[in-house]
Amino acid sequence: MRPADRFLRFMTGQAVDRPPLFEDGPWDVTLARWRTEGLPPDCSRAPYLDECDPLERTQTDLWMLPRYEERILVEDEHSITEITDRGIIQRVLKPRGSGMPLHLRYPVQGRADWDALKPRFLPDSGDRLGADWKQRREAWLATGATVIFQGPRSPSLFGFVRELMGPEKTLYAFYDDPALVHDMMETSTELTIALLHRVCDSFPLKALWFWEDMAYKAGPLISPKLFRQFMSPRYRRICDVARSRGVEIIMVDSDGDVNQLIPLWLDAGLTGVYPLEVQAGMDVARVMRQYPGIMLRGGCDKRALAQGRREIDAELRRTIPLVEKGRYLHALDHAVPPDVPWANMAYYWDQKKRM
Repeated sequence: MRPADRFLRFMTGQAVDRPPLFEDGPWDVTLARWRTEGLPPDCSRAPYLDECDPLERTQTDLWMLPRYEERILVEDEHSITEITDRGIIQRVLKPRGSGMPLHLRYPVQGRADWDALKPRFLPDSGDRLGADWKQRREAWLATGATVIFQGPRSPSLFGFVRELMGPEKTLYAFYDDPALVHDMMETSTELTIALLHRVCDSFPLKALWFWEDMAYKAGPLISPKLFRQFMSPRYRRICDVARSRGVEIIMVDSDGDVNQLIPLWLDAGLTGVYPLEVQAGMDVARVMRQYPGIMLRGGCDKRALAQGRREIDAELRRTIPLVEKGRYLHALDHAVPPDVPWANMAYYWDQKKRM
């Protein structure tokens, strides 16, 4: 069975020859650790990823074009303060990848900044499919890879505003300047729909993954009322277009406790969620029971891999049997963090494949 057919059938509850084999990759600093624990010094990719069913992203550019010019503003022995290609001024610790960046300033501070940036988010403001789109498309058709509508940034609504304004200004803006939030989300919606049509005109796309990160360990960052007011109608428009073009798998990525958000996403037309962070209270079995037919990915506690074989075995016994129900793509609940030894990751991977 071709990978794309297996993925589509499995995620829609149909019979397959075997479940798709999938896993998230490591942080860069995790891979650097593993090179000191047995991987080749020149290894640039975790070897288990090569055993996964091929999964590709369309690399559709849903961000500003042109980007900002990247520049280092200040550097000392401990950190670098820089402006990114997305216009964020941030401080990163040395060596890079050893921690999360500290965002100091975002490109949109108010209406004037957004009005200046908005033309960069028009569908025709640059080459959004990539010069090698035809070659990639032909390769995917030849290999039967699963292809997701996703790029350097995934489609998003809350995430789009948050990445331009930062979380604090975004949350205030829902009340202080709702027209600005509406305009920003509408721009993202129109860009997503335009590019979704463009991709589907030349490729039989079956999956779309949103990115939002709009929850933390205690629940959503905005209320259900605000979700329905600002996001639900726009999700429905995007999902209606996606389905009209043959897209059957529409999932959303958000860390944190998303229990209150799941029914809102499903009502708006999405079909599933990930990564189901265990430390935030997400339980893949409970979500399956509560929402029959939902599509899920993740839900396996990455913290077990930092502990030992007994904990890994227990976590696999908890989650692997759920794969038999279908529609559940087994994976860790986030990228592999640097406290996981390579020996533990290798053991987890071998046990997962066996089970």
